[in-house]
Amino acid sequence: MLVDTERWYFEATRTVLAHLGIELSLAVYLELNTAGRSNWDLARARGVDEHNVQRHRAERNALYQEFLRSQPIEIAGVKEVLAELAPRHRMAIVTTARRSDFELIHAERDLLGHFEFVLTVDDYARSKPHPAPYLAALARLGAEPHETIAIEDSTRGLKSARAAGIPCVVIRSSLTASEEFPEAWRVVDSISEIPRVLVGEPSLGCD
Repeated sequence: MLVDTERWYFEATRTVLAHLGIELSLAVYLELNTAGRSNWDLARARGVDEHNVQRHRAERNALYQEFLRSQPIEIAGVKEVLAELAPRHRMAIVTTARRSDFELIHAERDLLGHFEFVLTVDDYARSKPHPAPYLAALARLGAEPHETIAIEDSTRGLKSARAAGIPCVVIRSSLTASEEFPEAWRVVDSISEIPRVLVGEPSLGCD
């Protein structure tokens, strides 16, 4: 939500799986993520041994970090929205990113000062769509689900928030523009719509 990185994660994964003779479509990528399954299950199903799976995963991670350094990932209006929300809301980040990727993304971006804490995939036992990430955030905030709102940009994140009992606003992204998100409390097309949607709401967690 703060940066547009998912398309580059998909591209890195697609590129490296192609080295194994596996064609990864966007539809299959989103389906696996929504189900909480690994893209590397496609390689395992083709008989690729675990050593080579891990070797190619490391190659994918390196390519993704190269994309993070070289490709445009900014989302217009993010700084202004955070500055508007911060005086009225407690905010935290609950992301599926690895800590090393998250730190690379935000090393030269002045966004994190608005948030009380950050939870990455290294900080909880099970990833989205399992509720564990948001349950960990609720415990850290000392808040009840009905006192919070999650902001997500994927079905996987939406399912995680709803499984934890948290209402969720979904911001459509370039990868999810055609999805309906029926479980969402609200669906918007831009982060610039968030302040209007959250008028009177007490706190939120951001993907």
